[in-house]
Amino acid sequence: MNGTSDAAARILRDAFTGAVHLPGDQPWDTARLAWMRGVDSRPAIVAEAAGPEDVRAGVLAAREHGLPFAVQSTGHGAVLPSDGGLLLTTSRMAEVTIDPGSRTARVGPGAVWADVIAAAAPHGLAPLSGTPSIGATGFTLGGGIGWLSRRYGFAADSLLSADLVTADGRLVTATADDHPDLHWALRGGSGNFGVVTSMEVRLHPVARVHAGMALYPVGRAREVLACYREWAQEEPDELSTALLLMRMPPFPGVPEPLRGKQFLALRACFAGSSEEAERHLKPLRDAAGQPVVDSIGPMEFARSGAAITGPPPPPMVARQQIDLFRTLPDEMLETIVEAAGEGAASPLMSSVEIRHWGGAMARPDADAGPAGHRDVPFSVITTAMVGTPEQQVTVDAWVDGLTDRLRPHATGGTFLNFLTDPARTRSAFTAANWARLVEVKRTWDGDNFFRLNHNIPPN
Repeated sequence: MNGTSDAAARILRDAFTGAVHLPGDQPWDTARLAWMRGVDSRPAIVAEAAGPEDVRAGVLAAREHGLPFAVQSTGHGAVLPSDGGLLLTTSRMAEVTIDPGSRTARVGPGAVWADVIAAAAPHGLAPLSGTPSIGATGFTLGGGIGWLSRRYGFAADSLLSADLVTADGRLVTATADDHPDLHWALRGGSGNFGVVTSMEVRLHPVARVHAGMALYPVGRAREVLACYREWAQEEPDELSTALLLMRMPPFPGVPEPLRGKQFLALRACFAGSSEEAERHLKPLRDAAGQPVVDSIGPMEFARSGAAITGPPPPPMVARQQIDLFRTLPDEMLETIVEAAGEGAASPLMSSVEIRHWGGAMARPDADAGPAGHRDVPFSVITTAMVGTPEQQVTVDAWVDGLTDRLRPHATGGTFLNFLTDPARTRSAFTAANWARLVEVKRTWDGDNFFRLNHNIPPN
């Protein structure tokens, strides 16, 4: 602590409803932690906001005392440390209210998707959600591709309104009619324009799906990837899929015989009947052969997130890279199989995911926000967990080596939710959307107060 941060802490403790923690306080060391343990923040203050006025007090205290300012809910999206600054956490603001008549949800910034899914399910409704354990607000502001996105669009496309605290401490509501420039920028521009204290999102009439994950022997990966490349051209909007070459992690939820072994995984979610789903999936299944494990089947949408992605991993250090591709040439598929296929020396907890995008994401409304490169059909996401510090060099070499070999085939674009390198933020947007985002940033945060993020500078 220094005099500046000490003064800010005194002001906060007088104005704050939530808890305020300083270095040396027992809760500080836990409250500062992000899920992405590679970001090891050492903030001067951790303030646990209990409501919008707490958020406003945090913004004003940081501004008055010149402290770096960062926001964190689950910490899945952390990309830069908040060393010496004020880290505002919103996990206590986890309210979810469903309006079944208008098919909308009002969601607090601390809510995770599991909270929203559970609240919407009794009404036969579903959000455009991601992994159930991930924060709903950060996911939505970063664009948000989920397992219903080919049918209904990005999660950002469902954002109807947002209450937020701006860089100068104002409480405003952004909608298509009120502050439309801000509303546009929030739908994919992440936390660059304010601290969202509540958002209203559209829900969709999906109660049941045909979904899950099937594991196949990795030896047929070349044939299945080549099949997927052609098959995806006719994939219906109701179906979202991904193929992964993965080495199963040693997590408690993973059966012992599967741990550490390589598999080809098919993830799928179909918003329709099981008969139709399996008819569409048949070419992929035939190419893959007999599954080792197959959990794909009819289920309530509320169960599908865990069935598709498996048990949530514990917080840890991870390397992740995403690139986008217009085509999947043979040379590229061969590179992936060499790096992660049968007999490859891939790290213990690693995967290469090939996902098909398109569908409703590629057909935005005229006023759609800046999320994504909507005309690009494929992504490759390379991920590896670092279990011990000694593994860092091996993991870095594997991730960097594979992505370097794939990038000659890539478009140069990325997607914000999966991007862990803040230096590549601009690549998540089209040139036109980036220019417009910079203008909105200049209007709402001209001195770049909100900068410990995937930053969009005001100049």
